[in-house]
This record gives sequence, C-alpha cells and structure tokens, in this order.
Amino acid sequence: QVQLVESGGGLVQAGGSLRLSCAASGLTFSSRAMGWFRQASGKEREFVAAITWSGGMTYYGDSVKGRSTISRDNAKNTVYLQMNNLKAEDTAVYYCAAYQAEYILRIGYQQEGKYNYWGQGTQVTVSS
Repeated sequence: QVQLVESGGGLVQAGGSLRLSCAASGLTFSSRAMGWFRQASGKEREFVAAITWSGGMTYYGDSVKGRSTISRDNAKNTVYLQMNNLKAEDTAVYYCAAYQAEYILRIGYQQEGKYNYWGQGTQVTVSS
C-alpha cells in the first residue's frame, strides 16, 4: 500500500520560512518523479513544484519560483519543499504526489492528473 505523509506545515508570519517534508512508502521512491501541489480555500489545486527521480531537474510554478526549493533524499524516501519569504497568498493545504510512471516526467507535469498517489496534505497558514 502506497503512503505519502506530509509534515512541516503550520502558522508562520509573512516573510518567514517553512520546510515541508513528504515521507513515502510502498513504492519504489527512487524511480518516481515527485510533485508538490497546493489548494487554497475555495480555489482549484495548483502546481507548486516537481522533481525528477534522481533530483537532477526541478520545476516550479510561477507563484513560488525564486522563493521555493524542491529537493529529495532517495535514501530516506523523502521529498522536501523549502519555502522562503512566505506571503499571505501562500496559505493553502500542501500536498505531495507521486508521478504516474517510473523514470519519466513528461510535459504536462503541472497537471494533477499525471500523479497517481497523493498524501493527505499539510496546512500552511501565513499571517500578514
């Protein structure tokens, strides 16, 4: 059974930082690209970042580009999202997700439908 468990969310002041973690089990983590998405209240889920299976390539949504870093530790089956200079508009539930196939990350990686395993989410609240 595949499990993705996010942690590290919380309440932070604007301008602060948070590091989210996502621990994976039940899948060959080192062969899967991973992504982070977020969903603010009343809005659609939004792509945040993605990383290839080796960590060699990373991709970011426009809303977090330059402020966030996605990374992974395949020895720990964990993917991270470091977020800096947080803004009130970053308030959302953040989800990690495993890409639908091994050793590939195709065009369209921003689409949530390309990911077939999801965590339960972790709440990030940024106070202004």
